[in-house]
Amino acid sequence: MNAWLLATAVLLTLGLPACLWAAGRGTAIERLAGLNLATTVVTAVLLLTAQGFGRSSFADLGLVLAVLGPAGTLVFARFLGGRSIDVPDAQAHGKA
Repeated sequence: MNAWLLATAVLLTLGLPACLWAAGRGTAIERLAGLNLATTVVTAVLLLTAQGFGRSSFADLGLVLAVLGPAGTLVFARFLGGRSIDVPDAQAHGKA
């Protein structure tokens, strides 16, 4: 049973470079999506690793990340909120 959990964690970890690439490059929306997906993948890996090794400290870290991940998204969205992403300023304020 533990081997399956660890194998699943390793396979999830293989998807993490794509998340980090999306979070580091691209438009602001793509970076936000990459950040969200990376948080989800790392949380799942930590929880699966905790089950596989029987270490509750990994589970605690995964649960804290699951709680703080949406807060990071809100902070990132707050920085994006001050500027228009795809719509020019005249259209964004209804002055078209």
